[in-house]
Amino acid sequence: MFNHNKRLQYTVRVGESNPGLANLMLEQFGGPQGELAAAMRYFTQALAEEDPGRKDMLLDIATEELSHLEVIGSIIAMLNRGAKGRLAETIDQHAEMYRALQGAGNDSHVTQVLFGGGPALINSAGVPWHAGYVDTIGEPTADLRSNIAAEARAKIVYERLINVTEDPGVRDALTFLMTREIAHQKSFEKALYSMDKSFPPGKLPGDPRFTDVYVNTSLGEGDRTGPWREGKGFTEVLVPGEDTIPVNGGDGHADVGLSTDEQAAVDAFAERGASDPTRDPVTGADLGTLQQEAAR
Repeated sequence: MFNHNKRLQYTVRVGESNPGLANLMLEQFGGPQGELAAAMRYFTQALAEEDPGRKDMLLDIATEELSHLEVIGSIIAMLNRGAKGRLAETIDQHAEMYRALQGAGNDSHVTQVLFGGGPALINSAGVPWHAGYVDTIGEPTADLRSNIAAEARAKIVYERLINVTEDPGVRDALTFLMTREIAHQKSFEKALYSMDKSFPPGKLPGDPRFTDVYVNTSLGEGDRTGPWREGKGFTEVLVPGEDTIPVNGGDGHADVGLSTDEQAAVDAFAERGASDPTRDPVTGADLGTLQQEAAR
């Protein structure tokens, strides 16, 4: 059971109305790296989690992400509040109001008209939130890595939002939200490495012929080496060539075993659609070229 506390997790103090900035903040409300996407990602993972410790962690973080959704939504609402009142009470001339709502040239005037200044579940470009942002696959070793990356992406977006505002109250609240992304990354990484076997993800082992091989497919100037290709865990660097492709031997062609009837049908299909390389018919493009030449 959820129990809502009417106080925000972090106090929000917005210095002045700014609908253009509010529109940018929507990225962390209804965007792919936003708080709702994070909450739904971790909540759905928690419901399916078999490990009691990870389940508790995921529920804790998912619920905190909902509180962060409330914080960022409150920032958006406060930034829009002045424009919301002006629009609702029509205290400006039409052209003046449009210029005020348009702000720095983004779509804040659209969100004001469509959503009345409220924090809509869209990103800053107006794309509606959707469940495709939740990339859970149901394997903890894969999902935890995805969660770490999601928190990292969210932190970067918060950094960018901090850099586009001088409002000290907004910057302060965004810094708190950004910092919590760091804490969540740490929790997810510790949970990942607390597992006896976290790599490779899943149960099946890789083919030992290929798990330790680095394939150098970008040859020539700029070719570099490093631990990603010759460090611990790699046994050789494979340079593709006529003697190494295909890597598993064979002639490098795709084959299928067909029944007699299937083979006959395929042969008939190929014969019916076969090309005659000796034919060179006049095409519509040829006729158009001839007409252009005649017109000259």
